[in-house]
Amino acid sequence: MRAGYAGRGLIYLVVAILSLLAIWRGSTPGGTGEAMASLERAWWGIALLALIALGLAAYGIWRLVAAFWDLEAHGSEAKGLVARIGQVVTGLIHLGLAATAAAILMPSSSGSGGGSSIDNWTARIMQAPFGQWIVGIAGAIGLGAGAYYVWKGVSHKYMDDLRAKPLTLKLRPALTLGLVANGAVIAILGFLLIYAAWTLNPSEAGGLAEAFDWLRDKPYGTVLVTALAIGLLGFSLFCFVNAAYRLIPKLKTDDVETMARRLAN
Repeated sequence: MRAGYAGRGLIYLVVAILSLLAIWRGSTPGGTGEAMASLERAWWGIALLALIALGLAAYGIWRLVAAFWDLEAHGSEAKGLVARIGQVVTGLIHLGLAATAAAILMPSSSGSGGGSSIDNWTARIMQAPFGQWIVGIAGAIGLGAGAYYVWKGVSHKYMDDLRAKPLTLKLRPALTLGLVANGAVIAILGFLLIYAAWTLNPSEAGGLAEAFDWLRDKPYGTVLVTALAIGLLGFSLFCFVNAAYRLIPKLKTDDVETMARRLAN
């Protein structure tokens, strides 16, 4: 779990920094694939990419294990099963990202693994029976998941699973901002899937790079893209804090003081 959150924090740190640099240069930020591909240009980047690959793989395994043994105490009712299915999907996505990072590390790689393949998968699914509905439902789930993470950040629900430490308490505004930004990204990606299904155009779907493109086309687009990039910097911090201080709900005992308990007293 801790290695997984650390690896997740690394990739979002790279994405946020590269995004802010791209905005400063007047271009549109890329996504996670582009960020990982850019790291192979230097020896330190290759070392960092290897750590990211291991971390993302660890996070993917953690989500699958947590879903199987219900380590986050979601339960076996309908609501809990939906949450655990979401953990499985998240785990598989991060294992796929880990595979992308590993592929870039291969000697035969030429950096071509950095592009987003979400629109390609969307096109394949839409060609299947009821494919349009499947893509639309997946988008609705993504939209709902994004809204949930925004609520989790604004309501400070995440503090139930973090130890109360001077550092975690001081960083609360940044942690909240980071989780809200992550929810906004997920919601945008869900909306893009819905729009792709509605228009029967798979190219409307995409990953983080497409989310940045979508925001840039809106009024005050540069401001919105910059705010999202700063938010992702906060989300990388959220991941690092979770790597150090996160508690496993099902194994948590009453003698452990969480952030929520400290602030309630």
